[in-house]
This record gives sequence, C-alpha cells and structure tokens, in this order.
Amino acid sequence: MAQPTHEPSILMYTTSWCGDCRRAKKWLNEHAVAYRDIDIDQDEAAAQVVMQINHGSRVIPTILFPDGSVLVEPSNRQLALKVEETLGVTSDDAQRAHAAGQQS
Repeated sequence: MAQPTHEPSILMYTTSWCGDCRRAKKWLNEHAVAYRDIDIDQDEAAAQVVMQINHGSRVIPTILFPDGSVLVEPSNRQLALKVEETLGVTSDDAQRAHAAGQQS
C-alpha cells in the first residue's frame, strides 16, 4: 500500500460498521490519498455536520474535499474522478471513467 505524501485535506465522515466507508477508505489508501477519518458514532458534533450536509440524514460516507465539494456514498469511479479533479491525483479508475465518458 502506498503511503500518503501530504497532510490530509479530505475529511471523511464514517462509522466503524459501514461497508461503503471501508471501501472508500481502501480506495484512498491504495492511491496514497491522505484523508482524515471522523467516526460520527464517536463524535456527536461530526454527526451533526453530516446531518446538516445531508438534509437531516446520517448518510455515510460523507466526504468533504478541499474545494468545498461533497460526495455522499460515492462509487470508486466517482471517488476517482473527484480526487483527480480536486487534488490532481490520477488513477486507473479515473482513466477508465474518462474513457467510458468519451465513448458515450
């Protein structure tokens, strides 16, 4: 697994039991993208942030990017494209997504 090379600029609101959270964290770790993991079961203020972003729902993962954009329950493809767009980190997933978009 690659090691992140910079300070986390992504905030990811998660829980320990969430499968989509584990998948998103795995993708970020595999691509050496630094992030700060905030467990909303352990941090009530963080849970309130998630509910505010998601109009009253505790939907996770909720991922905040340095440009202020948000992804909620993203697929790996969506995550790859957003990481490329906001951080300039290109992955095979992002390249495949771009190729698929050009074919449609």
